[in-house]
Amino acid sequence: MRHGFPMAWAGEVIGLLGGSFDPAHGGHVHITREALKRFGLTRVWWLVSPGNPIKARGPAPLASRLARAGAIMQHPRVEITDIEARLGTRYTAETLQRLEAVYPGVRFVWLMGADNLAQFHRWQDWRGIMARVPMGVLARPGDRISARMSPAARVFAAARLAGRASHLLGRAEAPAWCFVNVPMVAQSSSAIRAAGGWSA
Repeated sequence: MRHGFPMAWAGEVIGLLGGSFDPAHGGHVHITREALKRFGLTRVWWLVSPGNPIKARGPAPLASRLARAGAIMQHPRVEITDIEARLGTRYTAETLQRLEAVYPGVRFVWLMGADNLAQFHRWQDWRGIMARVPMGVLARPGDRISARMSPAARVFAAARLAGRASHLLGRAEAPAWCFVNVPMVAQSSSAIRAAGGWSA
């Protein structure tokens, strides 16, 4: 670590999985491991966000979410970070811009579940995000059709890599995105909270 930031070297391909992780669960672990296998990534960083601008209700305290994430995601090529809090960024577009300034020569790939692609057009500067970094999309239960028919998928249809070429994503020039079907893990943070399985 360098001043609280993860270490990375020019030429590496870092997958970024952002979110509230409120709480982190097996589904997050599963798509992280699949992303490492499929997208030509050196490593993955979890970006545990201070808060989600799209959600009205605030998440559990950041320290609690980081501790839970670190306990559930243990892999030598995965790092749990609070880098958005350290950078002072609130939106993904801002975070990516700052990361590219802090880590010159490092290639970043934004990772998301298919549920996020379905509403990606609601994100601030979503077109700019697509133009800045490649994007790896991993199918989750019930979201395949809505993701493939989403505004973002339609606008950037020509930039889509075939699933069989997913290993090329990390070195692709943006805009580029790849949708892969992975074995399903039907867990969600909201369901865990609703069942009373998470209190911080």
